[in-house]
Amino acid sequence: MSESTPWLLASLLLLLLSLMVGLARALRGPTLEDRMLSVQLLGTGGVGILLLTAVLLELPALLDVSLVLALLAAVAAAALTRPEVGHD
Repeated sequence: MSESTPWLLASLLLLLLSLMVGLARALRGPTLEDRMLSVQLLGTGGVGILLLTAVLLELPALLDVSLVLALLAAVAAAALTRPEVGHD
């Protein structure tokens, strides 16, 4: 166990707490915008959790998985925020 392990575990717990709050907001959030932002929070928190887990468990493959998740979150945000084309 290295010196930074307790700090990494504490960060992991804070990210898990953030994910739980974001999930609650995604389920409750009164507007579509609230839900979209909470889903973005879930994606960002998931990337952070994967990165911390990759460091803690020394699994470099999780770094690649986190990069793919970050790209998917960016594509999802772009897809959800594009303007609708009106059919005149």
